[in-house]
Amino acid sequence: MDRKTSVLIVSVILAAAIISFMLFRVWEDLLVAMGHWNPLYLVPAIAISTAGWFLRGARYRSILGKLDVRAGLAFSTACVLISQTANLIIPARLGDLVRIFILKHEKLATYSTGISSLVIERFFDILTVALLGLLTLPFVLGVPPWVYPVIVIPLALCGAFVLVLLALGKVKSENRILAILFSMIHEIRKASLTPGSILGLSALSLLIWATDIATTLSIAAMFGVDITATGFVAVATLAVVVGNLAKAVPITPGGIGTYEVAVAVILVLSGVLSGTPQATATLIAVTDHLVKNVITAAGGVLSIWLLGGWVVDAIRDAFHGKGEEGGHGT
Repeated sequence: MDRKTSVLIVSVILAAAIISFMLFRVWEDLLVAMGHWNPLYLVPAIAISTAGWFLRGARYRSILGKLDVRAGLAFSTACVLISQTANLIIPARLGDLVRIFILKHEKLATYSTGISSLVIERFFDILTVALLGLLTLPFVLGVPPWVYPVIVIPLALCGAFVLVLLALGKVKSENRILAILFSMIHEIRKASLTPGSILGLSALSLLIWATDIATTLSIAAMFGVDITATGFVAVATLAVVVGNLAKAVPITPGGIGTYEVAVAVILVLSGVLSGTPQATATLIAVTDHLVKNVITAAGGVLSIWLLGGWVVDAIRDAFHGKGEEGGHGT
C-alpha cells in the first residue's frame, strides 16, 4: 500500500472517529432530529456552509499575501480546513499549530509569520462576530444578562489589542525574544491595520459569518420555524454569535457541547417572537453544529490527502504541542 493511500485511510478513520464522538454526545437528540431532516433545506445548508469555507480560504490567502507569503485559494482553504479539523480532536485549539507547520513545510514561512497569520484571522473573526452580536441585541427581546459580557468582553479585548499594535508596532529591542515578539507585532500591524486591509478583511469576514448564519436559518426552516417571523433572523444571528464566542473558549475540542447549549439557549428566546420551543431549539442546534463539523471533517480529510502524508505527522506534533522536526525555514 503506498503512502498516499494509507494516509487517506488513516484520515477517513480519523474523520469517522470525530463524527462518532459528536454523535455519541447527542445521540438521543440526533435520532429525533433525523426524523425532521429534509433535503429541500439540508442540501442548501450544506452548500452554503461549504461556500463559507472557500470564503475563509480567500480571506486567509489575503492575509498570507499581506505577510508576503504567496498562496493559491486551494492551498489556503486546505490550511484552514486541516487546522479546524485538528481542532475537533485536539484540546485548547492546539490544532491551529498545524497550519503553522504547513506554512513552514510548503511555503518556507517562519513560525512567527504563521502565528501572525493566525492572530490576524482570529482577530477579524472575533471582532466581526462580537459586532454582529452587538448590532442584534436591540432587536431581541428578553436577552439574559450573561449575554452582554459574552459580547462586550471580546470587543474590549479587540480594542485593547488594536491599542497594543498601535503602541508597539514600531518598537525594537536588542533582546532576541523581545525582538521576535515586536517583529510579529509589526507584521500584524502592517497586515491588518492599513485602510485596505481593514476594508477587505472586514468585508470577507462579514460574508463568512453571513454564510454561517444562513446555514443556521436553513436548518431552522427545516424544523418548521418561520424564519421570516419578526425578529427571528436577529435571534438566529445572536445564537450563532453566542455559540461561536462560547466555543472560542477551549472547554471541549471543537466546542462540541458548549456550542449546542449556547445556540439552543438563545434560540429559545425566539419563543417570544415565533413560538420555537426548547425541544425544537435543541434539535436545530444539534443539527446545525453536526452539519458544520461534518463538512469541516470531510474537507479536512480531502485536504490532508491532497497535501500529503506528512500532514498527519504535523497533526501529531500539534497534539503534543511541538514543532515539526526537519522542516524548512526558521
